Amino acid sequence: MNLEPKLRELEALYVELERKMADPVVVSDLKEMQSLGRKHAELEEVVGDYRRYRQVRDEIAEARELAGGGDHELAELAKMELEEKEPLLGEIEEQLRVALLPKDPNDEKDVIMEIRAGTGGDEASLFAADLFRMYSRYAEREGWKLEIVDENETEVGGYKEIVLQIHGHGVYSQLKYESGVHRVQRVPATEAGGRIHTSAATVVVMPVADDIDIEIRPEDLKIDTYRSSGAGGQHVNMTDSAVRITHLPTGLVVTCQDERSQIKNRAKALQVLKTRLYDAEVEKQRSAESAERKGMIGSGDRSERIRTYNYPQNRVTDHRIGLTLYKLEYMMDGDLYEMIKALVMAEQAAKLEALDGV
Repeated sequence: MNLEPKLRELEALYVELERKMADPVVVSDLKEMQSLGRKHAELEEVVGDYRRYRQVRDEIAEARELAGGGDHELAELAKMELEEKEPLLGEIEEQLRVALLPKDPNDEKDVIMEIRAGTGGDEASLFAADLFRMYSRYAEREGWKLEIVDENETEVGGYKEIVLQIHGHGVYSQLKYESGVHRVQRVPATEAGGRIHTSAATVVVMPVADDIDIEIRPEDLKIDTYRSSGAGGQHVNMTDSAVRITHLPTGLVVTCQDERSQIKNRAKALQVLKTRLYDAEVEKQRSAESAERKGMIGSGDRSERIRTYNYPQNRVTDHRIGLTLYKLEYMMDGDLYEMIKALVMAEQAAKLEALDGV
């Protein structure tokens, strides 16, 4: 794959952005400066790597010339430099290849995450609560904002279902690999015999839909209000603040009762509905492209078992990439960095392989 033409094009765009950002007329336009600044920041790393690549390439060419010259001492120094610079050039080239891979247009978006208890009864609902805590702690580590949209608690302190929205930089780029069936193997707290049980919970991660992504006609909606249930004191039970929205063409139903304000609950529910409709369209496209996307980590079937959490052995295994980590307690406390990095690298490798095969 010849990287040079594309890299030259990106460098030219980078220089043009710098020229525009120095223009006094543009500087006075805050919105335009923010837009240019974002584009400039996106290109900064790859352009920096490209310039470093050219510099190292020139240094190698010069060293090769000296290595073949008549000065023995200079030739030896040049050979030493080649031993250092040639592997470095290969590393930078690989970084550039990864940087030029097609970007997921949703990577910078916030997400709607839905966690549902699967097989396993009360134990499955407790595991769903554990996953919610795991993602909540990871969001805290990343400085993201997390909001609960809707929740359905069980008597034992777990969740039949919990829906949340996570706001922050690049949230979807990191959490998109979490969609699928998560399985847990452990001795339930209520199990007197000490036998290991297997339960499951399903996680769905969807990029939040923008207004331009999906349009909903008011006549396609049936909106009901009702009294919230669960924690929240007297106010929750005395007002019709909870909202249920039914999308008539598809039959999709979204509820929100987390806020005390009916207006806020309605806005949140509409956002979730838009996201689910947008996600359904994306899934249709993925199905149509399934042959091309085979092997891509972030596009698996959501009914697929993606990960097993084995408590007796302190082990977490991701079945898509065959990675096993013996650090379950750290992961459940929100330390997902090693797992997510491995998934990102695996998808990048699959994309590179697909490009090289073209």
